[in-house]
Amino acid sequence: MALLIKNGTIVSSTAEYQADILIEDEKIKAIAENIDPADHELVDASGKYIFPGGVDEHVHMGPFDTYGFETSHAALVGGTTTIVDFAPQDEGDTVINSFHRHKDEKAQGTASPDFSFHGMVMDTSEALLDEIPKMVENGIVNLKFFMAYNGTPFHVEDDLIFKAMQICKDYGITPWVHCENGDMIEVLKDELVEEGVTKPIGHYLSSPPTVEDEAVQRLIYLAKLADCPIFIVHNTTAGACANIKRAQNEGQPVYGETCTHYLAIDTSYLEKDNFEGAKWVCGPAIRPKEHIKAVWKAIEDGTLMSIGSDHAAVVGGFEKAKKRGIDDFTKIPNGVPGMQDRLYMVWTQGVEKGRISKQDFVRLCMENPAKLCGIYPQKGALLPGSDADILIWDPSYEGKILVENSYEGTDYNTFEGFEQKGIADKVYLRGQLMAERGELVGEKGQGRYIRPKAYTVCYDKYHKGE
Repeated sequence: MALLIKNGTIVSSTAEYQADILIEDEKIKAIAENIDPADHELVDASGKYIFPGGVDEHVHMGPFDTYGFETSHAALVGGTTTIVDFAPQDEGDTVINSFHRHKDEKAQGTASPDFSFHGMVMDTSEALLDEIPKMVENGIVNLKFFMAYNGTPFHVEDDLIFKAMQICKDYGITPWVHCENGDMIEVLKDELVEEGVTKPIGHYLSSPPTVEDEAVQRLIYLAKLADCPIFIVHNTTAGACANIKRAQNEGQPVYGETCTHYLAIDTSYLEKDNFEGAKWVCGPAIRPKEHIKAVWKAIEDGTLMSIGSDHAAVVGGFEKAKKRGIDDFTKIPNGVPGMQDRLYMVWTQGVEKGRISKQDFVRLCMENPAKLCGIYPQKGALLPGSDADILIWDPSYEGKILVENSYEGTDYNTFEGFEQKGIADKVYLRGQLMAERGELVGEKGQGRYIRPKAYTVCYDKYHKGE
């Protein structure tokens, strides 16, 4: 039996209109006014908005000692139907082999939403350069590099990033880069420890805005010389956004995102009593309020094109993991949970406060993430032929975000006590009801791998000077 959703208001990135949606064989079969109900199962969406299922382009379901795909149903509960993870390169192995192992052994059969992956470089060997030409055929169209985390497997030197970009551009692969100056951070860490700084605020003091601003600009120069499009992840500072905007105005294909917590949490949280501040230790560091304002402006004017969660729920949570650094801020593990509440925070802090429109909400949280990940219009769209990933949204709901309602596998919520307006009334994954009003109702482990296509939206203006 087909499923027919009637009486709702469909919202896309460009429009808002009344129509019915007919779902059959896991796909959207038709969108039209007054579709004959025939023998279809009917869903009445009166008074509600109908969005594409959320697409979260930035989650960590394994590295950083984070919970794996067994907690991924948290995304569905919050209205996100597709997550895109970073598959970490295993020590002594290739990016491609590690990608397949992560996909087949960790995600397949365990993930609850549908899923895709970015490759993630964790080996400074130039063997990487021989792999790049084979990546697209193996399902890797975005490749992650870290400029920070000196002395760990995550850190990649500029020369290798530059050489990789020179090859990536020939295969339609987009480098995704974490921009912080690792040298600056390590010097500042050592100085703060020597001065006796132990509390969580030390994390911000050792990773101030300048370390991000410098690395973003340096990457922009590297990409310009390599003649390669780039995507800069989790931008948090006024300077980083200004650097990206300037490059865009000069016609360079430079793109970026921010993440939910950088739009709501400021450095005062790091200074909370009883070591509570450790809950918000993440990379890049949480910023002062003036940077939150600047990042919202970059969202509003289109400088940044998506909002991910950067979900990283550390195993052990606050009590068993974050408190490892109770006497030394450098030992507090990075990461905050967030995939369940991403849409709630963007809607409440953005749409409800007049910062963005409902159309922007779809563009930032559904459509653009899917385009960036090479999975549009299968995902991130309400179009005939798209997967029937549908979010029915009740804008009348009012409540608070609380850890007691969390499915994210941890003992605290990044946005504890924040106002929540709107709720995921019903969440459909390929036409199957998976969550309803904050509760999981579908069976876990139903997620499927979504194979991406190369030459994502980051290549749209490449060499066109637009």
